[in-house]
Amino acid sequence: MWRGNSPGGNLGAATEGTSGELGGQGNWGLEDAPGLLARASLPIMPAWPLPLASSALTLLLGALTSLFLWYCYRLGSQDMQALGSGSRAGGVSGGGCSETGRPSPGSSGEPGEGSRTEGLVSRRLRAYARRYSWAGMGRVRRAALGGPGPGGGPGVLGIQRPGLLFLPDLPSVPFVPRDAQRHDVELLESSFPAILRDFGAVSWDFSGTTPLPRGWSPPLAPGCYQLLLYQAGRCQPSNCRRCPGAYRALRGLRSFMSANTFGNAGFSVLLPGARLEGRCGPTNARVRCHLGLKIPPGCELVVGGEPQCWAEGHCLLVDDSFLHTVAHNGSPEDGPRVVFIVDLWHPNVAGAERQALDFVFAPDP
Repeated sequence: MWRGNSPGGNLGAATEGTSGELGGQGNWGLEDAPGLLARASLPIMPAWPLPLASSALTLLLGALTSLFLWYCYRLGSQDMQALGSGSRAGGVSGGGCSETGRPSPGSSGEPGEGSRTEGLVSRRLRAYARRYSWAGMGRVRRAALGGPGPGGGPGVLGIQRPGLLFLPDLPSVPFVPRDAQRHDVELLESSFPAILRDFGAVSWDFSGTTPLPRGWSPPLAPGCYQLLLYQAGRCQPSNCRRCPGAYRALRGLRSFMSANTFGNAGFSVLLPGARLEGRCGPTNARVRCHLGLKIPPGCELVVGGEPQCWAEGHCLLVDDSFLHTVAHNGSPEDGPRVVFIVDLWHPNVAGAERQALDFVFAPDP
């Protein structure tokens, strides 16, 4: 019987210690073929028995899942604790003024009012999250925590100081492009004749020598009057009935803050020689739309250090959270400056954020 040497070296040495059945000489013959084939057909056993490896993998996955759930729980607990501590610290300041000179909604300017307002904001925000969800509320939660601006206060610039709510990461420019609210701007400008007629129907001589007519608010400052169709998110039915054209235009707007204490709409009158010195609005989440009705010479609006002027029949979009000044430097013969002001949502405030802020700053019943 013919025998030969293994071409791969000492086969017996390679397999020695496994079974020893092939011998240790490295020689094989044809009569050994059945044994070699049987040996090659045996399954290769893994280093770890299969049931043991499966159990180990299951335990590892279970441990990772438990760790992930614990992390999520800790993260949520820390966020809620931070939100509560932010409310106690009064991170969102109160006591700011709107452009028309009224105190910000929910603030009276008294000591400690900022902390009370902040606590109310946080409580309402948590109530909203329990009823709906925290989804899309990142910026609103940071606003409730009082996200710091330059110098530790709200705002992205020293000249932007919203008195009540600073919503972070909103594009901030004193004058917002018209295209940002194209639909509402075009609707108001097309309603200019009807709104001007409504003003003529409720106007008076503004001399101050006669009793204040029905519907007009007391002077905010010497020579500054207003008649509001919406005040702090509340419709004023008698004034709306007296101004049907203006009310119809308001009902057609898409971004009007009609259910929010930041939302106002109405006529603003500034007499010659009157001036409203630098002030900031309550929030950067809104944009004030000014529709010029009667604009005599010498009128000026300065927002964030940038001067502008109104034009009759045209709208200006103003971020009134910037420091701004309004003045009528004309002569008494020029007559009053009259604009129709509407508070719109800032175009970069998302729908979910608007819904949450409407809930938090809903007008009191």
